[in-house]
Amino acid sequence: MMFSDTYQTIDSEATGLFKDRGSRFIAIVVPVTSLEEIKGRLEELRKEYHDARHHCYAWVLNPDRQAWRINDDGEPSGTAGRPILAQINSRELTNILVVVIRYFGGTLLGVSGLINAYRTAAADALAKCSVVERHLTESWHISFPYVSMNDVMKVLKEEGCGQSAHNYSGDEVSLEISFRSSRSEHLTGRLGKITGLRLKWIATA
Repeated sequence: MMFSDTYQTIDSEATGLFKDRGSRFIAIVVPVTSLEEIKGRLEELRKEYHDARHHCYAWVLNPDRQAWRINDDGEPSGTAGRPILAQINSRELTNILVVVIRYFGGTLLGVSGLINAYRTAAADALAKCSVVERHLTESWHISFPYVSMNDVMKVLKEEGCGQSAHNYSGDEVSLEISFRSSRSEHLTGRLGKITGLRLKWIATA
């Protein structure tokens, strides 16, 4: 059965701004692929905007969008990180970090005012992003007898597989191939019918 191996993310940073009763909310959207990237960028933004009152954020990782986190950074619970995350989710984006930095203007905005401010700032930045569609890709190592070369190459060409790391050792050939995850069952099934061919999964990314 085919499954969706497509996901949406962004390809560059963008900023947004919202003002309400003296408070400024600066939203910064960052493309990320790991927790290490997220931690590093958050630290940089905290240093750059060290005089701000709050640095609230939400992030989502991985094609299945199952890894995520929110942080209200001192604002009342549910008024900052959650509305930021809601804006990410409404666009079905992943591998993304959205930070909204607040400079307090001296007037309390209340729960509804804060939710609106963080939501609107995040939406403004996200509206300026360039959304890109990407595909989940699998990499496999295959090895086979040299006499099976034509059969293997015929399948790889017909299926549009990427190839790398070719190695010839006596009568044995090995290489790495890559293809969209949604084609995995079909493609490995075709290759598995070739005499003497061995398959080993490397990674999915």
